[in-house]
Amino acid sequence: MNLKEGAVANGVHPYTAYRWFREGTLPVPAERVQRTILVNIEANSSSPPVTGGVGLHARVSSHDQKSDRERQVSRLAQWAARGDHRVVRIESETGSGMNGGHAKAKRLLADPDVSTVVVEHKDRLGRMNVELIEAALSATGRRLVVLDDGEVEDDLVRDMVEALTLFCAHLYGRRSAKNRAKAALEAAAAGG
Repeated sequence: MNLKEGAVANGVHPYTAYRWFREGTLPVPAERVQRTILVNIEANSSSPPVTGGVGLHARVSSHDQKSDRERQVSRLAQWAARGDHRVVRIESETGSGMNGGHAKAKRLLADPDVSTVVVEHKDRLGRMNVELIEAALSATGRRLVVLDDGEVEDDLVRDMVEALTLFCAHLYGRRSAKNRAKAALEAAAAGG
């Protein structure tokens, strides 16, 4: 299969796959035949045995949820102990899932000893683009394990308020942003 077809089949942009090929970091065997780059996808289909350890990640949206963050860490640690997984890193943090400014999550994802990232809910890693993180982990022979695929509604509402506040702040100024976001949420709740 050519590089572009292989990239699309695995959820990777063709330009990214080509860059990986040029840099020698493409996770599957590939070779250039005249003007075409051929890849051997089947070589990686039997996913290599997991070496390394487990990294546990817990996140909450606000400081008043400290007990929930501790409960997440406890549940993740219990899961790892039941499965005899070797825990090499535990990271827990407080912050919105709407932005990418999570230093502890970045450290966890960058740690080469972490072969499996474990979270309680998918949205604990981030509200958006978690599939991209999953694809990046998969491309390097790592994986993401989500213990509970359900959404946490309270945190989702809190993150929506933060997003609306940000948009209103840009439109109307910081002083009235929070009130306008609250009014928008009330109007949405009354209409639906």
